[in-house]
This record gives sequence, C-alpha cells and structure tokens, in this order.
Amino acid sequence: MKIIDAHLHLFKNENGRAEMMANAVGHRNSTEHLREVYAQLGIVHGVIMGNGGLEIENHNYPSDIFHYCVGLDSSLFEDGKKPLKAVAEEIEMHLMRDLCCGVKLYPGYNKIPLTDEFYQPVYELAAKYNKPVAVHMGLTSFAKAHLKYCHPLALDEVAADNPDTQFVMCHFGNPFFESSAAVVIKNPNVYAELSGLLEGRLNIDEFMQEQSGYVGALKTWMYAVNNWDKFMFGTDWPIVNLGEYIEFFKRIVPEKHWDKFFFENANRVYRLGL
Repeated sequence: MKIIDAHLHLFKNENGRAEMMANAVGHRNSTEHLREVYAQLGIVHGVIMGNGGLEIENHNYPSDIFHYCVGLDSSLFEDGKKPLKAVAEEIEMHLMRDLCCGVKLYPGYNKIPLTDEFYQPVYELAAKYNKPVAVHMGLTSFAKAHLKYCHPLALDEVAADNPDTQFVMCHFGNPFFESSAAVVIKNPNVYAELSGLLEGRLNIDEFMQEQSGYVGALKTWMYAVNNWDKFMFGTDWPIVNLGEYIEFFKRIVPEKHWDKFFFENANRVYRLGL
C-alpha cells in the first residue's frame, strides 16, 4: 500500500525545538531520516505545510518526495493582526511552481476571519491555478490563538462563496467533528485531512480503550460523511510517530477504503501526479 502524508512540517536543522519534538516521538528532524522512515513504511510522498515565509529560496525541497503549500503564517503579520503588505503577487509566484501544490492559511493564529477581503485574492489565485487552499481548523497549539476564526463553520461561508476554489480542512476541525462533517457534506469543494489528531507516542490498544469516546466520535462523523473520496491521511509530523499514526488510522478507516484514504485522494486533490 502506498501512502501520502498530506500534512507535515519540515523545519531547518538548526531549529532545536523541532529536533526535540522529533526525538520525543522516536524520529530525527532531517530529510535523510524521513527518507529512511518513508521507505520502511511505504510513504511515497509528503505535502509540507509552509512555515518559511514567502521567500522562494526558503521553499526548495527535494521534489522526489515532497511538494509544499505556501503558508500565510504569523510571520506575514504585524502583531498577528495587520497584513504587512499585499502578498498576492508573491503567492502567485509560488503557485506558478510545480513544486508548490497549494496555499496554507492559519486564521486562528492570525486572528483574521476567512471572509476578510485580504484572503479573497488568495482564493481567486488558487482557483486560477487549480490548486487547493488548506486551512488550519480546530484546536490550536497555543492559547493566544482564537478558535472562532478556525472553527469548521468559518470555512463554510468562503467555500460556498468560492465554488471554483477547492479547500482542504486540516485536522478535520478537531474536536468539532459534527460541524466538520456538516461542512464537508454540504460543500462539494471541501475535503478533509486527518493530521494532528494525536500527539506524542501512542500505545494504540490502550488509547482505543481509554479514549473510546473520542475515537467513537471521530468514527461516527467520518462515517456520517459517507464519502471516502473526501478524506486524506496526514500526520502533522514531527508531533507523532509515523508508524503509530498510520496504524491508528488503519483501525479507524475500513480496509476497503485504504487506497483512497492513504494515497489516491491526496494525489488527486493536490494534483501530485504520482
């Protein structure tokens, strides 16, 4: 079985925090290490969610195993509130590259609603180049972010008003699965990936028993969507052990849908050409 990791982060080697995170889950923060682990686990490609600003030179990755989404993260905003400058032209330069397969938005961290006019050129450029807009949805990694901007229902309005743009709901809006499912069901241009739902090392048997309510809610609303063309596998590496996270979702997703979930849907939505 071939696997695409539709959501990971790749930090520069000098990033000590990233190395600590990778070590904590049994990995190392390096492309060479990922190559080794990918070969062992059948992961043939990964989609990097960009955190390196808009400078092209910060987004040169080995194209045999990676594509990337250019990210509009907090580095583009003053105090997380105001755009420093118009970024549409710079985003277009990325979207013109074969290596770039989409755009990543972080509305909860930037505290700018998805309906803000600042984002509209991004939606239009994504439609023009036929590349999706991935959006962080659900819980954030620090308390200063605002959930109201990244609640799944915040995506519904822009998806409905931009039907020619494809959107990827990152993290399936964890833990707002009921709302996430409604948005995915309602909007034909919205897909979901399942990265970052767990963090750290995982004893799968113990987790499935101790967190049966959480696992049950996740399964209930994934199955309620009743369309396995809509879901993609992702990890949010380096916060999880790759092998354990794959095994977790093998227990969630029916085996007859593994090819779609683990490979085909991400290959199609991100137009990876694999």
